[in-house]
Amino acid sequence: MSKSASLEVQLSSLPNNPGVYQFYDADGKILYVGKAKNLKKRVSSYFNKKQEYGKTRVLVKKIHSIKHIVVPTESDALLLENNLIKKLLPRYNVLLKDDKSYPWICIKNERFPRVFSTRKLIKDGSEYFGPYTSMKTVRTLLDLVKSLYPLRTCNYDLSEEKIDAGKYKVCLDYHLGNCLGPCEGLQSEKEYHDQIEDIRQIIKGNLKNSIQTFKQQMKDFAEKMEFEKAQRVKDKIEVLENYQAKSTVVNPKINNVDVFSIISDETHAYVNFLQISHGAIIRSHTLEIKKKLDETDEELLQLGITEIRQRFNSQSKEVYLPFPVTVEDDVKVTLPKLGDKRRILDLSERNARFYRQDRLKQIKITDPDRHTKRIMAQMKSDLRLSEEPRHIECFDNSNIQGSNPVAACVVFKDGKPSKKEYRHFNIKTVEGPDDFASMEEVVFRRYKRLLEEEESLPQLIVIDGGKGQLSSALKSLEVLGLRGKIAIIGIAKRLEEIYFPDDPVPLYLDKRSESLKIIQQLRNEAHRFGITHHRNKRSKGAISSELVNIEGIGEKTAQQLLKSFKSVKRIKEASLETLTASVGVSKAKKIYKTFHK
Repeated sequence: MSKSASLEVQLSSLPNNPGVYQFYDADGKILYVGKAKNLKKRVSSYFNKKQEYGKTRVLVKKIHSIKHIVVPTESDALLLENNLIKKLLPRYNVLLKDDKSYPWICIKNERFPRVFSTRKLIKDGSEYFGPYTSMKTVRTLLDLVKSLYPLRTCNYDLSEEKIDAGKYKVCLDYHLGNCLGPCEGLQSEKEYHDQIEDIRQIIKGNLKNSIQTFKQQMKDFAEKMEFEKAQRVKDKIEVLENYQAKSTVVNPKINNVDVFSIISDETHAYVNFLQISHGAIIRSHTLEIKKKLDETDEELLQLGITEIRQRFNSQSKEVYLPFPVTVEDDVKVTLPKLGDKRRILDLSERNARFYRQDRLKQIKITDPDRHTKRIMAQMKSDLRLSEEPRHIECFDNSNIQGSNPVAACVVFKDGKPSKKEYRHFNIKTVEGPDDFASMEEVVFRRYKRLLEEEESLPQLIVIDGGKGQLSSALKSLEVLGLRGKIAIIGIAKRLEEIYFPDDPVPLYLDKRSESLKIIQQLRNEAHRFGITHHRNKRSKGAISSELVNIEGIGEKTAQQLLKSFKSVKRIKEASLETLTASVGVSKAKKIYKTFHK
């Protein structure tokens, strides 16, 4: 049976139920795992329509067999898809970039539990809180706990029998006040467990109970005239309140909520997660996802939510999102528009954006190839190009009141200047200050020469100027038969608007856009290069005229002298004999006499 006939049979047998589908190639290797509300419709869509994206077309060509798993609901499909992606690591599925071991806070399953940080989860009945994305956060929490509650740090087996037998003696921690001596029976099990319950609430982000308990203790000590003890408790209240002030960012009534937002570019997406408890952020994490098949933000956010909630074992029954996506059935989805809820969502988006900026800075240093690919993909998308602009050329005219008209062409390869390929042009066919005609001339000369020499042509031409200069450049491309073969745009200085051929409405790129920054860099570099050449030309013209003004010295002799002596200053300082050797006795005497009056 042929491949197409085999696929048709497999497609016809698919059910109209929710589930997960898996694509395999001819060698039986997993290509892609996806979820669907309706398996038959979703999988058939890969084969029934022309795919917009090249990567998806490549995937479809490689599909040899299809497997599927039916589940009760779409939410179940989402969870199963996430688990299968992590287990099977399909080539064409998005890649989660931070699969590392995170720290936890452990309350050990012991008669007098220890509280410490760990990166290993042992199923021994102990309680684990986390994982935390920063060890600094873990240390801060543990320091807070230890400053409030004296806890044991030894690993002795404090069974009732051993304590009653007097097996242990208090250590230095007891004498320093860091432990109340449960090893000698100096602290009751109930009192110790009351402390552990308070610690449990603090780790969860609920500081309210601990503050109320300490305030009652302070009041009791004060009534008993035990002011030193009352002061120590007051210090603990201040520590708690300071910690709470630093972490509270929204209305304290917002409790047990997960906040998710997403920022994406052409190649990666960044999903930020904030966990809110009693108005305080108790966890923040950003997940980096590498795109494989031009997935939408909705698909990536949905995947990110599932992955993060599983990873951090979140039990929150409400999530704040920037737009609707499917989550677990028993979770409430809120799309904040105003007030504190909207502010916390904005904070999440800001965190995602900062994380992306930091990653891009790191990548620019550590992985320049990836940085270049991302920039090129972004420019292709922003400027609606058919291919990535790996080779860009930019033209700029330069003249002052029509004098010494010149033009410059600068070349960028992979978003970086290629200075050895820069070119100057002296305008030859245009009289007076005519920017349009000058642009038409230099563009024609540049690409006529490249065609004659069979050199590579750019993927993008940038013209410094608006619609007029762009139209002039287009005329030259038309004559050379290159119109439509090379993308061309104009950039006007006033509002940095981008003009396209035959489109009267300009494109306005975001001022922070990397695509606009590359275009501005091209324009500025062309302007700098052109102005430098123009100044040099005017300077040489002025020097040459100083020599030509000497009676009997013509343009040719002036050029010969400048070639020999490099500057007018050296000509002025030259001896009669040296000048004679260069231009002969008669002319040498005239020059020497002029400069030695």
